[in-house]
Amino acid sequence: MTISVHPDRLLPGDPALRDVARELYRAVAELPITSPHGHVPPQWFADDVRFDNPTALLLTPDHYINRLLHSHGVPLESLGVGREDFTDEEARAAFRTFCSHWKEFRGTPMKYWFEEQLVGVFGLELEPSEASADELYDRIDALLATPAFRARALHDRFNIEFIATTDDPCDDLEHHRRIRQDPDWDGAVVPTFRPDKYLEVVRPDWNRDVDRLGECAGTGVDTYAGWVAAMEARRGFFKDNGAVSTDHAHLDAGTVNLTAAEAEKLYSRARSGQISTPEAERLRRGFLFEQARMASEDGLVMTLHPGAWRNHHTETHHRFGADVGADFPFVTEYVAALQPLLDAFGTNPGFKLVLFTMDETTFSREIGPLASFYPSIYAGAPWWFLDTPDGVTRYRAAVTESCGFGKTSGMIDDTRALLSIPARHDMARRLDSGYLARLVAEHRLTMDEAMDTAHDLVVRQPRRAFNLVGSD
Repeated sequence: MTISVHPDRLLPGDPALRDVARELYRAVAELPITSPHGHVPPQWFADDVRFDNPTALLLTPDHYINRLLHSHGVPLESLGVGREDFTDEEARAAFRTFCSHWKEFRGTPMKYWFEEQLVGVFGLELEPSEASADELYDRIDALLATPAFRARALHDRFNIEFIATTDDPCDDLEHHRRIRQDPDWDGAVVPTFRPDKYLEVVRPDWNRDVDRLGECAGTGVDTYAGWVAAMEARRGFFKDNGAVSTDHAHLDAGTVNLTAAEAEKLYSRARSGQISTPEAERLRRGFLFEQARMASEDGLVMTLHPGAWRNHHTETHHRFGADVGADFPFVTEYVAALQPLLDAFGTNPGFKLVLFTMDETTFSREIGPLASFYPSIYAGAPWWFLDTPDGVTRYRAAVTESCGFGKTSGMIDDTRALLSIPARHDMARRLDSGYLARLVAEHRLTMDEAMDTAHDLVVRQPRRAFNLVGSD
């Protein structure tokens, strides 16, 4: 059987709406991609890598796919997760397993994205199945061996004008410097400052990591003031190397403005290993407040991704490590949690905070209303379990009536799967065109207004939210 990728996919079923949506979509379909938050490794572009095989590229690193296969009884190790010794034969067997379970992906965004990759990237219309697995594997593998499927060629083919990676504060950013200094390629690949592990005091390795932070910054970290100075130094280093934002992901969004005396006391207890769990939580919230203070001064946009209960299954975490699919949405609150931060910096003209959530009830109850008052707040695009066709549509309806289109972030793909980036951005453009078509049909927008807004959502909003050139 062949895959059917319909030209009107995701556009409204109502023919009257579809005609309007089709016109809007056509106006933005070929615009460049701006990807200001994601997890594609910068080394891929620095080395212009040739991807090893279809499984290593499409399956093993994709926790969306792995978690669903795992839920149907497929062992993660059989997909190459956590394996350094995964052979070519095992990679082929893993691809067969995936194809034999293709039916289980019906109705999920993973099916949509994978079909978009097969047809749009590889030019293959053969439906995955147990019978077609080897042919698909061989044909994809043959394409990966060609220059057109190396990392830089794919970047250029996808028309990516800006892409940000996610990086540890102690990273030397050597890959980014190599990219920037390469006279033969002009791709805009910038780092993002991700300091989470230096804020999570309860982590067993926190003290060791803080010591390393001090070494990288060339600053003593025996005091809270030293920790702050080290963070400021590394943020400056990232900014000097092209960073435009920082990323923060904790279980909750809580912040607190600690006095200097309390901060030093809690920090000292943490360094000596004598801090209690409630004290560690309070210090972490103080650390996050401090990151906002730094952002208000250095201009790096702050993105906040709370509400993920990570590594939920202990044995899976011990065997395979983090980021393998055992993370789940958690109830999240923003209005009270962020009040100390916003009271201090919410109207600061140099501060921007993009809020994400996996608790979609907060879109209309908290995030949209916060963005409708605070100049600093932008409603981040649907994230993780919500970056689905229906999730995107619900998000647009939930936040627009509060904060309009102009206080949203634009599409954020938040992915480490390079080949899915065009599929994800195209999905957002189609769905937004459908939403705007309904507003036109209901005479809430003129066609000219809808056309201008469709362009804004692709071009203006990510540039505006992340302080990129040409934001207005």
